[in-house]
Amino acid sequence: MKPRNGRRGGARRAAPLSQETIVAAALRILDDEGPRQLSMRRLAKELSITPMALYHHVRDKHELLLLLVASRSRGAVRPVLPDDPRERLLAAAELLHDVLAQYPFLREILASPDLLAVAALWVMEALLDAAVECGLTLEEAAQAHQAIWHYTVGVLLIRTTSRRHHAELTRPTQREQVFATLSPDAFPRVTSLADRWPALTARDTHRRALEDIVEGLLGGRRPHPGEHA
Repeated sequence: MKPRNGRRGGARRAAPLSQETIVAAALRILDDEGPRQLSMRRLAKELSITPMALYHHVRDKHELLLLLVASRSRGAVRPVLPDDPRERLLAAAELLHDVLAQYPFLREILASPDLLAVAALWVMEALLDAAVECGLTLEEAAQAHQAIWHYTVGVLLIRTTSRRHHAELTRPTQREQVFATLSPDAFPRVTSLADRWPALTARDTHRRALEDIVEGLLGGRRPHPGEHA
């Protein structure tokens, strides 16, 4: 039987080994087997080479993941953002979330400062520019960006980890087991929400939370169209 996609045996790598052929092989693994199967050892096997040969072209898995982001980001169409600076700030913050959400395989390095430079530098520029037009100084805009970045990364990390955890569970969660033992006298608020907690926390409140964060960051400042720090 002919191997699927010609990917078994040493003859499958017709092109010379390069970062491009390595990225193509890594994308095949991601598409066929999922992010949890992607490792440097698995990738070397896919390419019919030794792990040492792979490290001559890609320093480590961190660099490999960043190369994958660059590959999938290449040629992406940038949406038109609103003219109103406050709305543009919110739209840029949502875009930051949407860009990073495209790469579930980045969970282990999602908090890396290198990731933004590769995947969403143009989003960073749009966010900073909108914050400045909303009346923040450039330094304050940088702090606003950091707050939005931390919130976004936190949402994605929790969501990814939670989905994987629940997919593997064959019993009630630890939280559900603990909630069931709580005394209403000692924990009246928690117990009153216990039955509804999964549904409440499953809601997509990302946009609402972003609005609250931006409102807090901007306070009563009014936009200054055309004014840049």
